[in-house]
Amino acid sequence: MYFPLLNIFQTLYDEVISFFGINSIIEMAKSGDYSRLQTLDGILGVISPFIPILLFIEIIRAIIYKRFKIEDYKVPFFIFIANRFISRFISIAAVAFCISLLEPHAIFKSSITWYWLIYGYIIWEFAHFIYHYFGHKIRLFWCLHSTHHAPEQMNLSVTYAHFFLEAPYADVIRTSICIIMGVSPPLLFLIMFIDGTWGAFIHVGENIMKDGRLGFLNKIILTPSSHRVHHAKNPLYMDTNFCNLLSIWDRVFGTFQYEKKEEPIQYGITRKINAQNFWDVYFGEIALLAKDVYKAPGLKNKVLYIIMPPGWSHTGDHKTASAIKRDLMAEKKKEMQQEQ
Repeated sequence: MYFPLLNIFQTLYDEVISFFGINSIIEMAKSGDYSRLQTLDGILGVISPFIPILLFIEIIRAIIYKRFKIEDYKVPFFIFIANRFISRFISIAAVAFCISLLEPHAIFKSSITWYWLIYGYIIWEFAHFIYHYFGHKIRLFWCLHSTHHAPEQMNLSVTYAHFFLEAPYADVIRTSICIIMGVSPPLLFLIMFIDGTWGAFIHVGENIMKDGRLGFLNKIILTPSSHRVHHAKNPLYMDTNFCNLLSIWDRVFGTFQYEKKEEPIQYGITRKINAQNFWDVYFGEIALLAKDVYKAPGLKNKVLYIIMPPGWSHTGDHKTASAIKRDLMAEKKKEMQQEQ
């Protein structure tokens, strides 16, 4: 009995250390050799714990100020556990496959310098925009992405709430575009680390950051405020702010939207959902898509349900984000005319 208990505690210890990403720090502390801090890997190893520790602080602050609700963290935690042993291995394999397949066909070769970093990041953001846009505009991909939008409160645990196939699908698109456009693998991995850290940070909740605009930065980059807008189900905010750090492509394609004080954010997705039910959050959209495909008349309509935006209907009674926004604008215009 003694040894199995030791194994359980060791496994729990290893999982906690891995979650917080402090393996490198512990190894340096044990060895007393801090020379790794002079290398990129060493620096990244020290920065990695930032988001998990910030999440821990967020929860502690919520408890202290009596704002902690277990339901705000429960489902994202279960999703993290479910994905822990599946998604990361598939994603790593997908990235490796894309690099080996496409690197010989890159239009040129870049290196890790400040100017190539700027170039690489602009390309990465374009690739991220493409993946993210498809995730909202193609229903099959929305089935993978909707899990991330299901939580009805914003906090750092939401960054872990993803369907297990979303990361591989996203990485195939992002890696393929970047490699073809000349972003070298070492530069790509650096950008992935920076973008992953920032992409996690912008999910920070109001328990730590009440106003997520970050002052003047709100006009330059995508801030937590910008990403809160992206997670909103308000018609005004739907399908906006697809980029992660640089807002350049949202501005180019007309999908950028500031948070408005007169329009409080309502988190979640528009369909009726039990946000506290793991199965509904994880598989609900897939089940609804399967139901619509099964009932759709003719092969053409069945295919269209898969590739058209969420809310598309073969009857013409569309409830897509574009249709909802159009109806909202028409209603507001009508109200203004009546006031005049």
